[in-house]
Amino acid sequence: MWSPARRAIAVFTSVTLLASCAAPLTREGRLGADDGSDSCRSQLVALDSTGNFFAEDMLKGAAIGALGGALVGGLAGGNWRGAAIGAGAGAAVGAAGGYLYAQQQRNRDQASLRAAVTSDLERENAELDRTQLAFDQLMDCRFRQAQQIRMAVGNGSMDRATGQARMAQLRERTQREIAMAQSISQNINKRGAEFDTAVESFAPGTVQTAAASARETPPRNVQLRRETPIHLRPDPASPEIGSVQPRQNVRAKPANNNFVLVETPSGQRGYVTRDAVANTRGLEAPARPTPAAVTGEPRSLAASNIARRDNFAESVTQAQTASASGFELAAG
Repeated sequence: MWSPARRAIAVFTSVTLLASCAAPLTREGRLGADDGSDSCRSQLVALDSTGNFFAEDMLKGAAIGALGGALVGGLAGGNWRGAAIGAGAGAAVGAAGGYLYAQQQRNRDQASLRAAVTSDLERENAELDRTQLAFDQLMDCRFRQAQQIRMAVGNGSMDRATGQARMAQLRERTQREIAMAQSISQNINKRGAEFDTAVESFAPGTVQTAAASARETPPRNVQLRRETPIHLRPDPASPEIGSVQPRQNVRAKPANNNFVLVETPSGQRGYVTRDAVANTRGLEAPARPTPAAVTGEPRSLAASNIARRDNFAESVTQAQTASASGFELAAG
């Protein structure tokens, strides 16, 4: 007969073995071999590295929850069934609310809990900034590659058939990378839910207040003063993905950095400078709060974490929309 402690250890060993079977792919397995031909490889590696941070910690949280649950269930119940039930409950806690539970076990008073969550939120926001930058730089690089292919076909240095083949390859590659970013965004939001739960435990109302301040301004119909380029991001240095003609009607919402997010009647979305809009009434405020500094007290950190999560999700959606028409050759 096994003792309860040995049974609990056996459960933990089983959980560990199962976790090892689900080990993530290597970088080469995820990204493919580096043959030196991709000028955006470094940006892709940077995005993949940030994605590892968000995915890996979620798996660790579930495993730690399973260990704690197995030990508690097995030792308290005194039987194998108790250990198994404890393991299942612990895994559920690790996947849904394990972060708060783990911090409460390590920090027995509100002051130390608050300090621990604050420290983790500071790191989380810094990693989110890295992820946003990596994704922006990768998408800029991809859309500029598309521009280079169009230019080469246009000036005759590349024949049209070769240009179409390269554009198709680029489109497929970019769509895979956008899918990677969508997966990263899902993991970011899972972790965000953990932080939301933790902050609410000692600062009730924080999430609701942040969500209210992040509520988007409804789009309105506007006209453009002049022909103006549409940018991939609210940044004049980002790639141009189209243009809007003078007096063309578009739907517009406020964005950051003195830009406006517009959508044309054909469905193309992107950013134009606010001074190109004929009537800017109602377009003054940003669509969502600009992320605050990395450091700060928990309420502001939690609010800026929500803003960062929303901003990243919006940039992924924008890249996905732009990719539908951004990897085509000009008619000819």
